[in-house]
Amino acid sequence: MKLTNLRALVAAIDEGSMRAAARRLGVSQPALTKMVRELERELATTLLLRSTTGVLATAQGMVLYDRAVAADRELAHAVDQIQQLDGRMTGSLTIGAVPLAVMLLVPETLRTFGRAFPDIQLRIIEELYIAQLTRLRKGEVDIALGPLPEHLPSGEFAVETLMPIDMVIVVRKGNPLGRARRLADLAQAPWVYTGANADSGYAKTLFENHGMKPPPAGALVNSTLGLLSIIASGNCVGLLPHQIAVHPFAAQHLQVVAVTEGPLQLTLGALARADAALKPSVRHFMAHLHRAAHHLSDPLR
Repeated sequence: MKLTNLRALVAAIDEGSMRAAARRLGVSQPALTKMVRELERELATTLLLRSTTGVLATAQGMVLYDRAVAADRELAHAVDQIQQLDGRMTGSLTIGAVPLAVMLLVPETLRTFGRAFPDIQLRIIEELYIAQLTRLRKGEVDIALGPLPEHLPSGEFAVETLMPIDMVIVVRKGNPLGRARRLADLAQAPWVYTGANADSGYAKTLFENHGMKPPPAGALVNSTLGLLSIIASGNCVGLLPHQIAVHPFAAQHLQVVAVTEGPLQLTLGALARADAALKPSVRHFMAHLHRAAHHLSDPLR
């Protein structure tokens, strides 16, 4: 199975058009069609449904698409790692980071890492909830930067502990729920969940830590703007890192609810797959993150 043929299939599915896929890969449309046909003959199946409006992957095509994307990504990682082990610090790094890390740690890390390794391209993807570590396990990000999940599998990840986080309860300014003094007072309120689904997320963790049933999900988001907008314009309750909740932008619209149980205490850390941690650029970026966190906790040093 040729890598060029797999890339042709990926481009066709991504673009939804053989013509656009050929343009993306810099080949003629007949040449790209031939590549996909070779795959279909090799596998004795149909990978694409063709019509006058474009192409659509079959179920078989999507299975191969997912594996081809993952294989191409792993090969790119291998090329980067080999070059870096040979002393050529080039390539790219993709970082999945929660908003607090983007606000407090990423700018300083980018400054120092970028100065030391100017030929490595950095891409930052914001995520509100990283506990499932899906992107990290799939290789879509090289480093996940956020609250460390509990019960991490031993040996699967390289972990760098960075700083503590207090997740505080917030509501819209003027919301009567702002007068709540116990977590139980908020148990029936609609909460904004930031996990992959309503069965996960920090709100669930907060309530379960105090032996309580998780509150109802009023909304499920994975966007900082979405989270702030929903809480600021309605009656939903949510959790935010204390530093973001008291930031002037957020404080214009939100108020912190001081319950007797206190905030949800988490630890911000950086995780990389154990195999990816062998990549020099990953090791160096983790070290620069650690320095940024140390600088933040002791700026005079």
